[in-house]
Amino acid sequence: MNILVLCTGNSARSILLETILSELSDGRIKGFSAGSKPAGKVHPQSLKLLSGLNFPTKDLRSKSWDEFGGDTAPVMDAVITVCGSAAGETCPFWAGAPIRVHWGVEDPAAAAEADWEDAFQTAYDKLHTRAQALFALPFEDMDRAALTKELSRIGTL
Repeated sequence: MNILVLCTGNSARSILLETILSELSDGRIKGFSAGSKPAGKVHPQSLKLLSGLNFPTKDLRSKSWDEFGGDTAPVMDAVITVCGSAAGETCPFWAGAPIRVHWGVEDPAAAAEADWEDAFQTAYDKLHTRAQALFALPFEDMDRAALTKELSRIGTL
């Protein structure tokens, strides 16, 4: 299953979930991430956190969702937006046929630098909990309606 994780800047939350999905799903999911207004670089605290958890980070990069809109782009089965409810934060919308759900998480990159470690760990923990709930599903055998319902439910965890 291919899942595209979208956020505005593609430097923190979407990078974290892309990595969790790709690295912890035992090959069942390939995670991708992108932003509607990419920051151009992965947030250094994202890299520090993921490296500290022994995840590979060498190929992580902040990228535009335009990379996933062309004819040669991988076909997505689902698109998950992870934008939080912070004032002024606009969550990107993905058009097309993939299942679309929202797993909102507050932006740890918006925290003061002194609070980055806690903010990023909190975001990671929430995304990890949701990913584990997804991994527990027999999603390969679920129909679209059932999978959409479960992915939406997981977004409330």
